[in-house]
Amino acid sequence: MEDIEDLLVGSGGGAPPGFRLPITAVGLNPKKNKNQNKPNPNGNSNKLSQIQDPLAPLSPKIPGTETIYIKTFGCSHNQSDSEYMAGQLSAFGYPLSDNPEEADLWLINTCTVKSPSQSAMDTLIAKGKGAKKPLVVAGCVPQGSRDIKELEGVSIVGVQQIDRVVEIVEETLKGHEVRLLSRKTLPALDLPKVRKNKFVEILPINVGCLGACTYCKTKHARGHLGSYTVDGLVERVKSVIADGVKEIWLSSEDTGAYGRDIGANLPILLNAIVAELPSDASTMLRIGMTNPPFILEHLKEIAEVLRHPCVYSFLHVPVQSGSDAVLTAMNREYTVSEFKTVVDILTELVPGMQIATDIICGFPGETDEDFTQTLSLIKLYKFPQVHISQFYPRPGTPAARMKKVPSTVVKRRSRDLTSVFEAFTPYVGMEGRVERIWITEVATDGIHLVGHTRGYVQVLVAAPESMLGTSAIVKITSVGRWSVFGEVIETIPHINDTVSGNERPKQEKSFSGLNHYETSACSTKSENCCCGPESCGGQAEKCAVTKNDVQLEDRNSRNLIGWLLRKRKNHVAKPVENEIGLGSQKKQEQTQGSLGEWGVVDRALLGGMLVSFLTIVTLLLHLGFRILSSN
Repeated sequence: MEDIEDLLVGSGGGAPPGFRLPITAVGLNPKKNKNQNKPNPNGNSNKLSQIQDPLAPLSPKIPGTETIYIKTFGCSHNQSDSEYMAGQLSAFGYPLSDNPEEADLWLINTCTVKSPSQSAMDTLIAKGKGAKKPLVVAGCVPQGSRDIKELEGVSIVGVQQIDRVVEIVEETLKGHEVRLLSRKTLPALDLPKVRKNKFVEILPINVGCLGACTYCKTKHARGHLGSYTVDGLVERVKSVIADGVKEIWLSSEDTGAYGRDIGANLPILLNAIVAELPSDASTMLRIGMTNPPFILEHLKEIAEVLRHPCVYSFLHVPVQSGSDAVLTAMNREYTVSEFKTVVDILTELVPGMQIATDIICGFPGETDEDFTQTLSLIKLYKFPQVHISQFYPRPGTPAARMKKVPSTVVKRRSRDLTSVFEAFTPYVGMEGRVERIWITEVATDGIHLVGHTRGYVQVLVAAPESMLGTSAIVKITSVGRWSVFGEVIETIPHINDTVSGNERPKQEKSFSGLNHYETSACSTKSENCCCGPESCGGQAEKCAVTKNDVQLEDRNSRNLIGWLLRKRKNHVAKPVENEIGLGSQKKQEQTQGSLGEWGVVDRALLGGMLVSFLTIVTLLLHLGFRILSSN
């Protein structure tokens, strides 16, 4: 089937980001009718037109009311894409559900890095087809392998077309199969978004990469490097901080390559972002995965950023192998010595620096000696986090054509490396230490909250969920293999916790109809305010003022002059709310006192209304006298 872009009617190149094409302008593969090819008695064909009648009742439900289930595989970039798609669907009224059975449509965002991820996608697609669910498949699999049989009969949307997901969903719900894969400009950063964790913003800084790794399928999907502008990213950072986000994760296929296509670089971006972070470190920055080649020339500048109190001293730097011969076969464009330089300089210049890495076991041509070198590298640095995977040949990649290592050998090497790694005790010595942590989520046990230290060490604390989104001083009470346990000593108040009424988070405004997103912290009655002064930054006082205003409006609505008074009150009420949000009681009293002061315009309006009233009364009296005299 052709892409939807190739079927557009007219000479236009599609819709701008976030704009839905009307149905008469979208080409699609309509749902087939079993009788559509049979001639009718009049000799005319019943074959459906490629373009559907916009007035025809194609869906049994009102558009925008069907429930959507979203499943995401893969990296944080994929997660961010899913959040953007969820945001747009929610903004158009579609309810979201975590229960696939109750959903009317499944949106599956896929990953092509490893065979297990794609196999899980295949299983889910088959399950959806068996349940007769309309399916939309997004992500790297359809973008890089559009013609695989698993994608037959389902709609697909490419990685750079996520801003048109509403169009795809609407047409799929009508029974049409549509495709949207053509590459275009990067999706806008200010699209509506429903975050999986409302305290964490996953911010894609670029797509694609400059590498050409022989095993990588992602390059086929994400393509060449495309970077967002520094100004655009900084504006997004400002926006999400205002939304109440407490962690910003910079995400991409290779963070270190950022900006090389637009005349910028990673240090320039990092310094611009850090300058916008709150001075009380209430919002933290986490730098995403970066390959060694593109940060070697900026190590000192990056180390300086990692020392900043608002930046986690943590970095994910994949090495993939401890053998130069294997790295050459992978076309990784660096040596083991260069990787060691990255690790050594960062750990030397950044106190408490934590580095995570990746290893692929059993790459084609890997010998026992090569694997021994990998073991030695991991033992040397004792990395606290090592992501170990077996080599999986990805269709269409050069490595898929190389002679494979026997699967039994690959599995044995993976087990051996895992045993070495799990024997490490990276957090021994932390017991009794006092650390500041940033708390952002609930642990899987449902009992503890999850926080992270500056080095991004996971800390589990027994604390109420009201502490989510806060920072605290904790004492480490015990350590485990993967995390440590802590006891809260004190909660750190944040300067930017107080948000005035006209600065409520933009994200909440976008999804005012969702059950799981509250649009306001307070009701119109002060006694129903669901948060205290400490947690909603003075919103309790605002609720009380709102109640008084409602009572005043009820009294004033009884007469004509009351209408003018309400207009006057509403005009002045905005600065009153602003003063409350700032916590300035003195200014509030001054502003409230000004309610009784009337300007020239007010007097003119009142005078005009009085003259009009007297004129109407005079006319009515005159008309009455004339009627009486005629009788």
